[in-house]
Amino acid sequence: MRQLILIMTLLVLSASARAQYTFRSIVKDNDGHNMPGVIVNDKHGNGGATNDSGRVTITNISAGTDTFYFAFLDYKSDTLIANLHEDKWHEVTLSENGKELEEVVFVSTTRTNERIENAPLKVEVIGKEDLEEENTIRPANIASILGDVSGVQIQQSSATSGNMNVRIQGLNGQYTQILRDGMPLYDGFSGGFGILQIPPLDLRQVELVKGSASTLYGGGAIAGLINLISKKPSYDQEAVFTINATTLQEQDVNAYFARRNKTFGYTLFAGYNHQDAVDVNGDGFSDVPQLSSFTIHPRLFYYPDEKTTLTVGYNGTFEQRYGGDVQVIDHLPDSTHQYFEKDRTQRNTGELIFERSLPGAMKLTVKGSVSSFNRDIASNTDDIKGNQVNYYSEASVFIPQKNNSIVAGINSTGDHFKKLSGSDSISLTDFQNNVIGAFAQYTLHLPAQTTLEAGLRGDHTDNYGNFILPRIALFHRFNDIWAMRAGVGFGYKIPNPLEVQIIDYPVQDLQPLPSNIKAETSQGYNLEGNFKKDIGSNINLFINHAFFFTQISNPVVATQLPSQQVIFSNGGKPLNTMGFDTYVKVTIEKLELYLGYTYTDAERKYLQQDQFLPLTPRHRVAFTAVRQFEEKWRVGLEGSFIGGEYRDGDADTQPYVLASLMIERKLGKKFSIVLNGENLFDYRQTRFEQIYTGPITNPTFKPLWAPIDGRVINLSVRITPFAK
Repeated sequence: MRQLILIMTLLVLSASARAQYTFRSIVKDNDGHNMPGVIVNDKHGNGGATNDSGRVTITNISAGTDTFYFAFLDYKSDTLIANLHEDKWHEVTLSENGKELEEVVFVSTTRTNERIENAPLKVEVIGKEDLEEENTIRPANIASILGDVSGVQIQQSSATSGNMNVRIQGLNGQYTQILRDGMPLYDGFSGGFGILQIPPLDLRQVELVKGSASTLYGGGAIAGLINLISKKPSYDQEAVFTINATTLQEQDVNAYFARRNKTFGYTLFAGYNHQDAVDVNGDGFSDVPQLSSFTIHPRLFYYPDEKTTLTVGYNGTFEQRYGGDVQVIDHLPDSTHQYFEKDRTQRNTGELIFERSLPGAMKLTVKGSVSSFNRDIASNTDDIKGNQVNYYSEASVFIPQKNNSIVAGINSTGDHFKKLSGSDSISLTDFQNNVIGAFAQYTLHLPAQTTLEAGLRGDHTDNYGNFILPRIALFHRFNDIWAMRAGVGFGYKIPNPLEVQIIDYPVQDLQPLPSNIKAETSQGYNLEGNFKKDIGSNINLFINHAFFFTQISNPVVATQLPSQQVIFSNGGKPLNTMGFDTYVKVTIEKLELYLGYTYTDAERKYLQQDQFLPLTPRHRVAFTAVRQFEEKWRVGLEGSFIGGEYRDGDADTQPYVLASLMIERKLGKKFSIVLNGENLFDYRQTRFEQIYTGPITNPTFKPLWAPIDGRVINLSVRITPFAK
């Protein structure tokens, strides 16, 4: 009898084991394009997300017939009842639902498959359509489009080289972490110079996080992070050419190609930018440096099966800038006209990314990159050469379940700076910083449309000890109209004398860090509310209002002595920044409106008086309006108001307004012409004050608080020969 029961039990288990089914689906949009990142679940909670080719496989399904649900940002959800006895690919087509963020296809910064509008970590996205427009307005860089986002300030730090840095929520540029495809490589010596010289044609989208985001990407994301997402190939051949010229004597030629088949794919970007030196205000110094830049970015994709993607890429940027006395630039120096700065830079980066879908919709990612940055700074007084090597490696896993998900991994990062021969005038010695860390993030979906997210990161640094960084965030949706977020996160920043500053100090003036200097630590808080409503059938309204507060303890302070030497120390009290950020988006049929206002109160508590953070406007307004006319014409108007700013040892600055106008004419689906005007009112700092002091032979330039290049008109042509 026992033997019979055992045999029957084995037969039942065997039958049960055999009754496991697999569901396969490919998801497309109305245009027939495959859709990555679509969330697919059955009624029992089994699920996954479509890969880069729009395919998903769900295994270990017990029933022969099951119901599957398909969901994707701003697309109508769909349901499919599938007979799993038929081993086939089930094709599903999703239709768009509204126009807000309609071009956003996948958000990678959160590392989860959470819908962006319901994620506890707020991510703002500059999508494909905006980047395509920027490609015809500013083909050589992304500075302008980032500056259109509320709470983000692009500040030029050098009148001679034209260098810029990105400031978020009032904090200086060194507290903003820049990522390329989720890998932080730009820091220290390689962090500021030319960092925004990334052509928008090479990007699929740009993802921004305002506030602390250190759990997944490292302690440096104190003010926030910017993740630059490269394009990926589709099965359709793609090619884009852009030719551009401006009234400021700038010319650009960019090209992008992409294609994939079942096993292999590629993308290739190549671009050249040339800018003549221009003295806009006639003071004898270049307001725009002479510049020549070439960028090439090939990537190869290998798909050994539907669950695996291997990406290998190289990115090379070769640039020369020449600024200063225009008579020197024109090769006519004399005993008076001698001042110049010539920068030659090379940035070579290699990347490797391995992605593998695992059973149960899990995903394994292993990635790494190495970047070598060389800079040769020649001037009338010095010739300085330096090299910095940055590396990053990571292994992480994403584990989704019915009501929760986990992201966990380990990574290592580092930067090594080395003086090259002939740089004896540099006081800095060779140095390096290396960090190894582990991180975990747990996302829990609670009842009543509430999501709780907790993260923890632990880092070991070779020079500054250990850091534990907790983070917690909450998202709650009251109904289809109202929602709120709240969160707190911690971070840290390793001192580096070559970090981006508000002012570009000459490298030869920088002094080594003192032995007793401490790492900066931070805590950041955010609270926000969202309002989203469709008014009738043609009007979509979205309002976001966010409060922020960040405190940085042991802030590293740069002080320039009368001898021009720049020394570093820790402030005895913290650096605080607080305020609120509000923006409104309205879509009325083919008219898109955006209005953002940011109030920032930033103070250096370590000072006895004049605690304000210089060159930080308390009030900033950004406005855009875009209208489409009959699929042929597109008109865009942008404007911004920048309030007055405090300055150390100088008068407060004047508030000012910038305005831009763009007109696009499409000639069929393969050609478009764009006429664009920037800074139409020709507002310049040099209209109100002379920006340099001292003799012409060796001038000292004031910190910049407004543009100095003035009005710029550009005409560009965009060609897409394979557009359908």
